[in-house]
Amino acid sequence: MAKSHGYRRGTRALLSTNEKKGLSSLLREYSPNDRVVIKIDPSQVKGMPHRRFNGLVGVVTETGRRTITLEVPVGDKMKKVIARKEHVAPLGGS
Repeated sequence: MAKSHGYRRGTRALLSTNEKKGLSSLLREYSPNDRVVIKIDPSQVKGMPHRRFNGLVGVVTETGRRTITLEVPVGDKMKKVIARKEHVAPLGGS
């Protein structure tokens, strides 16, 4: 069988959880310059950031109805990550 080179390869442990989230994580409001942690919610596939960004801290630059645009430092560069609100959590919060 050929080896997979897909977008989600090697993510069995990363994208498996028994944790259930309530509505409060969806109803949270973010504003520009808020610091957030990217925590991928495997139950929501739409708007999922790449697995390399899981656990990184970013700064909110723009908010939309469903999405948040973040600036995340990766090495010497600042990457722009667009993710749904389900995949981010406030820094230091639940």
